[in-house]
Amino acid sequence: MKTLVSKLYTPYVYNIAIVVGSAFTWATTTRVERTRKRCGSEWIRLRPHQVTYASQHVQNMVAITRADRQPDAVYEESNHVDETTSLLASSKTKYADAPTSDTLDSSSGSDGDNDGNDGNDGNDDNDDEKKPLPIAQILLLCYARAVEPLAFFSIFPYVSQMVQDNGGLADSDVGFYSGLIESMFSLTQAIVMIFWGRAADRLGRKPVLVSSLFGVTVATSLFGLAKTIPQMIMFRCLAGVFAGTIVTIRTMVAEHSTPSTQARAFSWFAFSGNLGIFLGPLLGGALADPVRQYPGVFGTVHFFEKYPYALSSLVVAFVGATAAVSSACFVEETLKKEPVTVGHDGAEAASDAPTQSSDLSTWQLLKSPGVGMVLYVYGHIMVLAFAFTAIIPVFWFTPVHLGGYGFTPLQISLMMGLNGAAQATWLLLVFPPLQKKIGSNGVIRLCATAYPLFFLCCPLGNVLLRMGTDGSVKAFWILLPTALAIGCGVSMSFTAIQLVLNDVAPFPKVLGTLNALALTGVSALRAFCPALFTTLFALGARTQLAGGYAIWILMLIIASGLSVAAKYLPEPEAADKRRNSQARR
Repeated sequence: MKTLVSKLYTPYVYNIAIVVGSAFTWATTTRVERTRKRCGSEWIRLRPHQVTYASQHVQNMVAITRADRQPDAVYEESNHVDETTSLLASSKTKYADAPTSDTLDSSSGSDGDNDGNDGNDGNDDNDDEKKPLPIAQILLLCYARAVEPLAFFSIFPYVSQMVQDNGGLADSDVGFYSGLIESMFSLTQAIVMIFWGRAADRLGRKPVLVSSLFGVTVATSLFGLAKTIPQMIMFRCLAGVFAGTIVTIRTMVAEHSTPSTQARAFSWFAFSGNLGIFLGPLLGGALADPVRQYPGVFGTVHFFEKYPYALSSLVVAFVGATAAVSSACFVEETLKKEPVTVGHDGAEAASDAPTQSSDLSTWQLLKSPGVGMVLYVYGHIMVLAFAFTAIIPVFWFTPVHLGGYGFTPLQISLMMGLNGAAQATWLLLVFPPLQKKIGSNGVIRLCATAYPLFFLCCPLGNVLLRMGTDGSVKAFWILLPTALAIGCGVSMSFTAIQLVLNDVAPFPKVLGTLNALALTGVSALRAFCPALFTTLFALGARTQLAGGYAIWILMLIIASGLSVAAKYLPEPEAADKRRNSQARR
């Protein structure tokens, strides 16, 4: 009797099971709110675990009916479901078999809340989390990263002498033209940075990286051959035009890393930048005017006698050329291709969603949730960094009675070396585990608390030196290296804010544009912050406003503002939810 009833009702039960099973499967892979709107109020009372249980029950029904009947062409055709919902777009999806319970369990979510992530997305996320950091790719990108600071800082030791030689200027006018030439790189970079970011999002990361590296190489080599001040300005601007390497490399490092490896990747990225800042002036000063510095080696080379600053520029250009070649040959493209779907006519077409995301205007990107605040905090941190970097050598050189330390050039070099070594230690050894424990926002808030204390140690050291006693001098030499070594931990905020910037991007494909926006502001700040804050320091020292400590009062106020701004940084969980929500629209 049971067999007879089964044979009579099997066709109807089988068809109903297929339809109901497909409906349940579709429901578990969409948002609860959208499901409620599409399926009616009855779904409001249906929880995710109930959906899973009901789906499994339907699957069991399908399995029983399949075992009791032979499939024919009619029922095989019913296995092909034509989905034309607006959510899934126009596509044909083939369901050869009913989904397994494992798939449904993963789609329901581990916490019991249906957030719209299907099982495949969960598996992809787990695979991404487990993906190891591609060490070779990161090292190649870090090598290319060092080119931009090398090109920027290598001219600093000799640019004043080069201006005087090429222009025949009075000593009083040299400073103006030297500052102008130094700043033109950053000003031009700020103007064109957004275009490099857009190009990287549309054409690909690798073509933009390679072309910009070759451009910087050519412009840097030409700068050493300049014989007039207009030529120096023109070649410096040309180098700034092609300085789009940093925005592309930042984006590629972010795309190569996962949430579990990005701290380590960006600590290496930051270290390579610091290495370029250190080696740039060293190469520029050591190789400028080689005929005069090394007459035994270059005394008979007439080319370097005619172009005394060519050797320094050519060596930096050689580094850029090797970085360009290695990037062209070995660096992998990280821009993801658009997914392909099958339309009703059987033709393959690219999905519209990624294209729309990459077509966000700059204003739309700035209005995206959290982007404006992150960019502001990014700029705030860079103001503190550029101001301190510009002030500290002058502050160390300034006599004690005017508010400085009265250091000799050798003492300044030693302190700068300690500063660089301490920053490298914090970035490479401390930042990755700390970021993993408290998050990028936690690192920024911790550094924001430390900034005022670090700045306060600078005038405190001058107070100890002004006292003039043996005990105060000993205390100063204990305080200064300790404060400098520990205080340099605030440099972790530079890397942490980059990770926050990556997290707040509304779509992965606009990461290049978002980095370009941030670096446009950074380039503009780098163009005028050093001159502004050194001028303010000089005015405070000359007038002895607040005992010569006026600049540090200003720095304390700016640093305290960072603590307030850091409280409003978007949390990464909220950014992830927004990104997943927008990707499914």
